[in-house]
Amino acid sequence: MATLPRARVLAAIEWRPMRIADVAYVAALEAQIHAAPWSARNFHDALAAGYSALVGEREGRIAAFGVMMLAPGEAQLLNLSVVPDARREGLGGELLRRFLVEAVRLGAEQIFLEVRVSNAPAIALYERERFVRVGRRTAYYPPGRDGLREDALVMRRALSPADALA
Repeated sequence: MATLPRARVLAAIEWRPMRIADVAYVAALEAQIHAAPWSARNFHDALAAGYSALVGEREGRIAAFGVMMLAPGEAQLLNLSVVPDARREGLGGELLRRFLVEAVRLGAEQIFLEVRVSNAPAIALYERERFVRVGRRTAYYPPGRDGLREDALVMRRALSPADALA
């Protein structure tokens, strides 16, 4: 008799605000994930400035994190990251939707972000969430490990009160 392969059972993600105590660990994850990572200082500065910063934790380990800045009438998604072994589980989309809800709650009418032109999975996520391409910043990102700068797509999404119900 044939058996089905066991499905991977994942513990639930607990979402919470990022804390100062998380910064060293988040910065270490960031260094593993990104070619031009944020530093611990960048995360400290974001928290000190009062930016919205969230982490998703599973079994005591941070699996996703992000930072969003608010300005009058708009929000800017500055960082949205998922650790490699937790990708393809919907965490990036869930974190993004949490930021959309927060942005609407705080009065934003639109949200912007920049994404590397080579980051096809992230671009696909943003387009599924109704972001549209509105520009391109040439050589926007600092040189990565290969020493080259990369362009960024600028993407925008209009927000409405219905987004707060997501």
